[in-house]
Amino acid sequence: MVGLAVLALLFVLSVAFGTRSVSVSEVWSALGGDTGGIAEAAVIKRVPRTVLALLVGAALALSGTTMQAVTRNPLADPGILGVSSGAALAVVVGIAFFGMSDPYSYIWVAIGGAALAAAFVYTVGSLGRDGATPLKLALAGAAISATFSSLVSAVLLPRVDALTTFRFWQIGGVGGGSWEKIGLLVPFLVVGAAICFFSARGMNMLALGDDLAAGLGESVLRTRLVAAAGAVLLCGVATAVAGPIGFVGLVVPHLCRLLVGTDLRWLIPFSAITGAALLVAADVVGRVVARPQEIEVGIITAFIGAPFFIWIVRRQKVREL
Repeated sequence: MVGLAVLALLFVLSVAFGTRSVSVSEVWSALGGDTGGIAEAAVIKRVPRTVLALLVGAALALSGTTMQAVTRNPLADPGILGVSSGAALAVVVGIAFFGMSDPYSYIWVAIGGAALAAAFVYTVGSLGRDGATPLKLALAGAAISATFSSLVSAVLLPRVDALTTFRFWQIGGVGGGSWEKIGLLVPFLVVGAAICFFSARGMNMLALGDDLAAGLGESVLRTRLVAAAGAVLLCGVATAVAGPIGFVGLVVPHLCRLLVGTDLRWLIPFSAITGAALLVAADVVGRVVARPQEIEVGIITAFIGAPFFIWIVRRQKVREL
């Protein structure tokens, strides 16, 4: 309930602050249907952007929580494991070489790129005697993410028109939020969130170790594949709509574990609320600190997440979940 209250407060702040600030009374007037004034019109224009930030934040947080549970890796995150970069590369290649323009095509291509990147990172991280350790997965993800990001730049640089269109998307942001994008996002978000939530019991079993989970009757491979499919779906659609936004899926699960524990039946819905709140808050900060310009939300989350990532790495006790 506290999380929902904080999210509601951030929603009001998001529609109130921007290039033109509006009062609380004007916010309520606009949400009540009055769009006659300039302030009320500004509020109505900000609502889809805020809703998009809320949905993308929830999707990335759910994806990160599920990835950490599936891999038992405290460093797992769609950005760190290269999944977001794989989705971004697939979209850019589709646009540059195949003339892709349909928004639905962006989503399906992004999901395919995210799935291929996730499989590739896990395969590379599993090589060697110890299998897919957290450190090897993080190193493989970082290397592949850097490679994919370089390929995105290589594809875009010779194409000035595409570079101009997608340079802000490449950073990650919700400034182009519209009801059309939200309509594209919601069905995939509902399916991905349902997959992750209904896999929560199985992922709780995986935390006991593969052998013990199998001994208790859990199908380890099936649980991993199904839950990973939900995480990839959420990451792919969020990246297609808002660009590669990093660190939300890393920070939120660790914060939520401190508050509600490790039971994924509680952790997954709470992570969705907290991830939505984090991205909305980052969007508000990006609009306020550089008025009248804006700082893209992907930059704000990087400022928050990079020190947090270093802190997790330096914690010697955290080796696996």
